[in-house]
Amino acid sequence: MTQERQAMLFGLGAVALWSTVATAFKVALSYMSPLELMWIASLVSWALIGGLVVRQGLLGEALGRGWRTAAWAGLMNPVAYYLVLFAAYDRLPGQEAMALNYTWALAMAFLAVPILGQRLTRIDVLAGLVAYSGVWVIATRGAVFDVAFADPLGVGLALASTLLWALYWLLNARDHRPPLVAQWQNFSIGVPVLTVLLLAGPGLQWHGWAGLGAGVYVGLFEMGIAFVLWQLAVHRISRTARVANLIFLSPPVSLVLLFFIVGEPILPSTLVGLVLILGGLGLQQWQKSPAPAAQS
Repeated sequence: MTQERQAMLFGLGAVALWSTVATAFKVALSYMSPLELMWIASLVSWALIGGLVVRQGLLGEALGRGWRTAAWAGLMNPVAYYLVLFAAYDRLPGQEAMALNYTWALAMAFLAVPILGQRLTRIDVLAGLVAYSGVWVIATRGAVFDVAFADPLGVGLALASTLLWALYWLLNARDHRPPLVAQWQNFSIGVPVLTVLLLAGPGLQWHGWAGLGAGVYVGLFEMGIAFVLWQLAVHRISRTARVANLIFLSPPVSLVLLFFIVGEPILPSTLVGLVLILGGLGLQQWQKSPAPAAQS
């Protein structure tokens, strides 16, 4: 098997897993709070990534340098980003939270102007207008001339998660830690912080094996294996646009899974808004085709 084909298979594997996470989030949150889900998933992901770090002989490097970066990076991802994202999924239908979360790439383009000194092109502006018109359609559930959002806090949390994710990757532009080491160090900072928050707040309760299984699934696949597969795909592909464009397969599959497993009726406003969001992202990809950072 050629390296190119391996890269595409790894990319498809990551996208397939990301297609399930909106459903996994909703199922897990039906049993537990966002903070409980965050703690279980982070602990599982920390153990998984740690095992891979040991297997690849990176433990010495992981225990050595890089902790100054991890101190703030771990607070952003996983702690702040996933807590805000899970809170959005807890309030909104999964289809809406998922669609709104896909605007992170546009948020990154706009934030790169003040942070990295980059300039916006006309295509960037057009892509933003198209995609964020889709956000408006979803937020108003089709009542586009009505400024009363169905759930303004939920919409705000979903959009805030995109800003946190974009800001995290922009600030990490000069992070030279190997991806696995960086991920494990970040979770090593995040898990103790989440533990303190959990113990100081509601505490951890038993929600049955189904609830535990859903939490483990999120940590194992969304935060762990999908991340590893995506990194393998990006590092093996010769032309990043090929693997980057695979991400557009995820939203339609997510909608189907939410319909059949969670029982969410697919709203016409979600379909229209998602088409506009993906159209905006497509314009941005057409202009410049970097491989997107690993994200659900």
